[in-house]
Amino acid sequence: MDHNSKQFCPGSHVMIYLLVAIAVYVFVWFSSPFFGNYNETNSSPSNFPGIGVKDELELALREASMPNRTVIIAVINKAYVERSVKEEATMLDLFLESFWVGENTRSLLEHLLLVAVDQTAYERCQFRRLHCYRLVTEGVDFAGEKVYMSQDFINMMWRRTLFLLEILKRGYNFIFTDIDVMWLRNPFLRLRPLKEADLEISVDTFNDDPRPENKYINTGFYYIRSNSKTISLFHTWYSQKNNSTGKKEQDVLQDLIRGGLLQKLDLKVKFLETRYFSGFCQDSKDITAVTTMHANCCRNSKAKFKDLTTALRDWKQFKAAVFQHPEIIDRIGLDFKWTAHTECLNSWQ
Repeated sequence: MDHNSKQFCPGSHVMIYLLVAIAVYVFVWFSSPFFGNYNETNSSPSNFPGIGVKDELELALREASMPNRTVIIAVINKAYVERSVKEEATMLDLFLESFWVGENTRSLLEHLLLVAVDQTAYERCQFRRLHCYRLVTEGVDFAGEKVYMSQDFINMMWRRTLFLLEILKRGYNFIFTDIDVMWLRNPFLRLRPLKEADLEISVDTFNDDPRPENKYINTGFYYIRSNSKTISLFHTWYSQKNNSTGKKEQDVLQDLIRGGLLQKLDLKVKFLETRYFSGFCQDSKDITAVTTMHANCCRNSKAKFKDLTTALRDWKQFKAAVFQHPEIIDRIGLDFKWTAHTECLNSWQ
């Protein structure tokens, strides 16, 4: 008995130690923030050194960020995510579909952070399993459609500017994109050669005049790098909020540019050609090069939705033609014309 016990006990001890070690390893592995995708049940701020317990924004940014601390930011509200009785899709549906049918754009969804300004939009974002952040503004309802240049529209644009300033201060670069911008090709392929620029911003109409004060900017799509100069730009921009009655934030930035602020801050700015970064104000004439299509020069969401649906249809038809006859892509491109943006044109009447 004693002899058998001496042979048995060491082996059993080793087995017990091994089982305990495996259990500890499994527990640590599954508790790691690097196991699976972040959600509220499998990760917490304590996994990230230096982050406060309630700092959900930093968690969302880190989850969506590229290795170089670049994020794609879009703001959504209830009006963009809920279907009406007459429509089969939403503005968010069209936006996401453009990533699906675009060229080299699907993987970019991994770096898209949707900022929801109301609970309905936030819940719809979570249902889509996208990167989501709930931007709360006490005492303000941003849920419904904000008609262009209404006071609610202006207030929402300024709230957005303040939020984007916070992202810059945290050291993140970002592309900001309106939901009514269709991503037809990967814009980083166009932006990559412009690493020396602090800000690369779209325009309603493009001209060859090199003077920044003669460019008509559009804040619906731009790429900005986080540094002391761009943070100063946003600080100065937002500080004009209470001195700009009746103006939207884009108009105020335009005024600051015309007043020489870019030169004062030594900001290097690139204005994006509408050949590549197109919009309803000035269509790209080159379907083989166009990267984004923005429903600018349009007054309401209903008109934008209808004309963007048509624009996506045009894009799909172009891609189908090229797929069938790749050898004549140049000819197909020359023959291509966007369908007229009739709904947006009529929205001003």
